[in-house]
This record gives sequence, C-alpha cells and structure tokens, in this order.
Amino acid sequence: MIAERSVGLRRVPEAVDRYGRVLAFGELAGAGAPSLAHVMLARGFARVAAQVGDLACAAELWRQERIAREAKLGLWSEAYYAVRGADDSDGLADDLGHFVVVEGRVASVRESGGTLYVNFGRQWSRALTVTISRRNDRILAAAGLEPRQLEGRRVRVRGFL
Repeated sequence: MIAERSVGLRRVPEAVDRYGRVLAFGELAGAGAPSLAHVMLARGFARVAAQVGDLACAAELWRQERIAREAKLGLWSEAYYAVRGADDSDGLADDLGHFVVVEGRVASVRESGGTLYVNFGRQWSRALTVTISRRNDRILAAAGLEPRQLEGRRVRVRGFL
C-alpha cells in the first residue's frame, strides 16, 4: 500500500494511547486520499482499537471494519479473529493477553471503589467482566453511554483481555 509512496501523518488532536504515545493517522499523499487506517480496515487487514478519537471518525472506522468483517475479508476470514462470545469462558481464557472483540448479554453492572464492573455472567468471578474507571464518565457521557443502562442488553466490547 505504501511502497515507494509518500505518506504523511495527521495527528489526532490531544490524543495519546495508554502508553503515552501520540496518535496519528497515516495518509497517502494526494488531496482527498483516505487514511491508511480506513484502507486497511476496508480490506480486512486491521481491527479498530478501543481509542479512536472523535465520534464521527470512530463511527466511520467501525463501519469499515463491520463491512470487512461481514464480507470475511482479510483477517476476518480466519477463526482466530472472529467475534468471541462472552459466555465462552474457556475460549476467552485462551485469549488472555490478546486483543479481542467479544459480544454478549450484560447480566449486571455494579460499582465499587471508583470502578464500574460490567458483568456478562451471573457469577462475576467465572464470567467475562469489563471494568470501566469512573474517570471515564465524561467520555462515556459525550458518547451518549450510561453503563448502568446496559443491563440486559447485548453489547460488543473490544480490548485486551
């Protein structure tokens, strides 16, 4: 995609990842050229990371990923990259330390010590639980999300196990 081509970087305003690295989009030279992220997602050669910038940009990235996933393009043709079921405890245990996309029904949402726990099973100690720091309330509110309203709903989450 980029061999012998000019590539520019467009910084994502005020965005850094959890390791403190500055986030930027790589773009091929030329007016109106899509970002490399968009091209890679559309071809099924990437997955959207948890932190993607503004909502409009995130929606477009997720749309590109969804289209490629439904068409089983690129990595989506391999079982390793399939969306995991939240009720597959054994399979998820095999994915510890890896980036995964998991979907399931939220059994409960609880708060303790400044952390929200989104539980995908009745026994939180034996099921997938997603943790959300209360310091992210502002980000969730801006996205129109209230974690406590997720109870009983089917939810797709992504990140490192």
